[in-house]
Amino acid sequence: MPDITLPDGSLRSYDGPVTPATIAADIGPGLAKAALLAVVDDVEWDLTRPIEDDARISLVTAKDERALALLRHDCAHVMAEAVLELFPETQVTIGPAIENGFYYDFHRETAFSEDDLASIEKRMHDIVDRDEIIIRNVWTRDEAVAFYKNNNEPFKIELVETIPADETVTFYQQGNFIDLCRGPHLPSTGKLGHAFKLMKLAGAYWRGDSNRPMLQRIYGTAWANEKDLSAYLTMLDEAEKRDHRKLGREMDLFHFEEVAPGSVFWHPRGWRLFQELIGYMRKRQETAGYVEVNSPDIMDRALWETSGHWQNYRANMFLTKTEDDRDFALKPMNCPGHMLIFGQGVKSYRDLPVKMSEFGKVHRYEPSGALHGLMRVRSFTQDDAHIYCTPDQLTEECLKVNDLVLSIYRDFGFENVRIKLSTRPENRIGSEESWDRAEGALILALDTAGHDYTIFEGEGAFYGPKLEYVLRDAIGRDWQCGTLQVDFNLPERFGTTYVASSGDRLPPVMLHRALFGSLERFTGILIEHYSGRMPAWLSPVQIVVASITDQSNGYACEVADIASSLGLRVETDLRNEKISYKVREHSVMKVPFILAVGGREAEAGTVALRRLGSNEQRVIDTNEALAMLRVESLAPDMAD
Repeated sequence: MPDITLPDGSLRSYDGPVTPATIAADIGPGLAKAALLAVVDDVEWDLTRPIEDDARISLVTAKDERALALLRHDCAHVMAEAVLELFPETQVTIGPAIENGFYYDFHRETAFSEDDLASIEKRMHDIVDRDEIIIRNVWTRDEAVAFYKNNNEPFKIELVETIPADETVTFYQQGNFIDLCRGPHLPSTGKLGHAFKLMKLAGAYWRGDSNRPMLQRIYGTAWANEKDLSAYLTMLDEAEKRDHRKLGREMDLFHFEEVAPGSVFWHPRGWRLFQELIGYMRKRQETAGYVEVNSPDIMDRALWETSGHWQNYRANMFLTKTEDDRDFALKPMNCPGHMLIFGQGVKSYRDLPVKMSEFGKVHRYEPSGALHGLMRVRSFTQDDAHIYCTPDQLTEECLKVNDLVLSIYRDFGFENVRIKLSTRPENRIGSEESWDRAEGALILALDTAGHDYTIFEGEGAFYGPKLEYVLRDAIGRDWQCGTLQVDFNLPERFGTTYVASSGDRLPPVMLHRALFGSLERFTGILIEHYSGRMPAWLSPVQIVVASITDQSNGYACEVADIASSLGLRVETDLRNEKISYKVREHSVMKVPFILAVGGREAEAGTVALRRLGSNEQRVIDTNEALAMLRVESLAPDMAD
C-alpha cells in the first residue's frame, strides 16, 4: 500500500502499485492530459511505470524545462523508427538528446541524402500521428544480447555487453521499433507533437574512435511547441547572417590558413580592434589595482609537473623535446608562470593582495574537427590575472572581481548575465578541506552580493572550483566568457608563502581570474552580437572621409588630420570612384561615420555626415561634427 506524497505535502494512499498516470488522473483531468513525466524520489520516471513503495512524486508538464530533454530524447527514437521503416538495412547505434535537439548515429553502406532527410522527417510526423504507445520492458543482459544477435545489431550488442551483469537492462518499444534505453520516455509518440525539424548530416566514428567504423549522424532540433521551434529557426537564420567568419572577411579583419590550424592571421583593422579591447581592459585593470607582467611562452616539463598540468592536462598541451632531451611545453595557462613571479622576494601580509595580470598567449590542443573560427582556436590570448591574498581577504576580493566583470560586460552591452558555480570534479588535486573552503568562499561572495546562480556539480577545474559568467547576446544565444576560480592548492604545490602577522610563513590564497576569457573568442562574440556594427568606441575605423571629386581631395585630408588630432581613428577615401560606390563599400565594412566632402563643403567648411545604417545625411560644420563624433566615440569608462 504505497503512500504517495505530493509537492504540496498532501498524502494519497493506494491499495497496490500505482502509476504516475493514475495519480495524475486522480488529481484532475487537466493534469492527466498535460503530464509527460514523473519525478519519483528525485528520479525521473515513466508515467506508466508502477510505483510499489512509499514515495515523493511530482508531475512534469511541457511547461517544465525537464520535459524538453525528454521530448528531444523521444524525437531521437522516433527518428530511428522512421529510418528503419524507410531504410530497413540500416543499423542503429546511439541517439541522445543534446542542447537544442538530438541526434542519432546510423551505420549504412549508402550515404543519406538531403532528400532522405525530408522523407525521414515526413515519416516522423506520421509516427507521431499514429500515437503509438511506448512500452518499457526489463530484460536480462543475456536476453538483450540474444535479441540483438537475432537482429544482427553488432553495435547494440557491444553496448549491452558493457552493462554490468547485475544491472537492469531496459528497452522501450513503440510500434515495431525496440531500442535499448535507460529512459524515461513519453507515454506515447503522440505526446511528442510536431515541433521538430531535421537539420543536417555529419560523420561520426563509432564511440568517438577514429579506428572504428564511420557512422552517419543525423541532427535534429525539437521544441515544446511550434512557436518555440519557429523562434529557434529564425535565430539560426539571424546567426548565419551574423557569422563572424563571414563578417570577418567582409570587414577585412582576419583569416585562417591550414599552415597554422586554429591560429588567427589578424589584418590591420582586426588587429586594431583587438588592441582596443586590450587597451580598454588594461585601463580598467590598472584602475582596479592590477599590475601587468609577462611570462615565457615555453617552459620546462618540471614546472608543469609541479603545477599538476602534466598529470591532468597533458593531452591538451603542445609538447616538444630539445636535443639535450629536455621536455618543454607551450604554456596552456599563465598561472604557473605567475607563481614563479610572485615567488621572487619575500612578501608580507601587508603587501597582499597582489593582483597580477597578463595578456598572455596560450596554446591548447583542440581536435581539428572542433575548431570554429575565432570561437574555438588552438592559440589565443587571455586577459588573465591572479590575485594572491590572505584567507581574511578572500571574500572581499571575490566580490571585487564579481563587480568588475559585471561592470565590464555592461560596457559592452551585455546586461543579461547568468552565473554558474562549478564544484569539485572527480579528477582533482588538493584536500577535501581545501575544496570545502574554496567552494564556501565563492558561495559566500555570491550570497553577499545577492546574485542568483546555478550549481554545476563536478565541473570545476582540477585545482579549484570556479564561477563562470554566461552572457546572452542580441539574438538570445548564451556564451560562457569570464571565470573566477579559488585555488588553495597551487601555492602549496609551489611552496609559495607570505609572512603573516604572526610571523609564520603561510601559503596565500590564489584567485584565477579572466574577464573576457579568450580575447579571440570575445572578439567573435562581439562581431556576432553587434552584427559587425561595433559601437563607435570599438570600431577599428571610426570615420572615413570620402572625397566627391578629385578637387576636394586636399580638403578631405585636412578634415582627416583634424579628426586624427582629436584621437579619432580615421581613414580617407580619395579614389576616383562615385561617392555612392564609396558609401556602399564602407557601409559593408561597417564604418560608423562617413564624411563626404566636395567643392561646396570645402568652400563652406562643412561635411556631409552619414551614419551607418541610415540613408539620410546631414551637412554640418566640420569642427562641430568632429567634436560631436569625438564624444560619441569615447569608451564607456571615459564618457561622462
